Amino acid sequence: MNRRLALTALASAIAVPSMIGMAFAQNAPSSASQATGNAGARIGEAEAKYVSDTLAAGSLALATSRVALTKAKDDDVKQFARFEIAEQETIADVLKAMRDQATPATGQVRPPAEPEVTGQIDQKGKAMLEKLEQAKAGSAFDRDYVRGQIEGHQALLKIQEAYLSGGKDRETLSVAKLARGQIKEHLTLLADIEKDLDD
Repeated sequence: MNRRLALTALASAIAVPSMIGMAFAQNAPSSASQATGNAGARIGEAEAKYVSDTLAAGSLALATSRVALTKAKDDDVKQFARFEIAEQETIADVLKAMRDQATPATGQVRPPAEPEVTGQIDQKGKAMLEKLEQAKAGSAFDRDYVRGQIEGHQALLKIQEAYLSGGKDRETLSVAKLARGQIKEHLTLLADIEKDLDD
């Protein structure tokens, strides 16, 4: 299990930096710009929706993983939470850079602050986060966290596949392809962890 988690972390470390330098064409502003956070109309509507949806689902994965890092008891669960935090913080930085090209480029990851993360989470996600925050550390917590991550990763996978089925922007398609691969790997890892927890 540890070897597979290490390989996932290595794959993330290789794939994510290549996404940071991607440039995106500007399009005319639209009414959807504010809803997706694309106020400067830096990318097209479909791309802005993809970024917004991915950030929202990823924020829940990040917030719950930050909780799991302090409460998880199982070593594999704790290690997964650590990798998920690193990945989601990096992805959030990359996706925000896609929307706001005015921010100077840097090789450093700028993790989102807690209010920024929780501000992206919908009511269902906030209820799940609150449940984890109030839960006692132990095997029940670990199982709830892993099940929540499976559900969240399935939602993230649908977002990637939705853009891949109709998206037109070459760079956004590349990001979605890379993300889809990572998400599928994580779903396999989570299934293995869940099986170990149930044994």
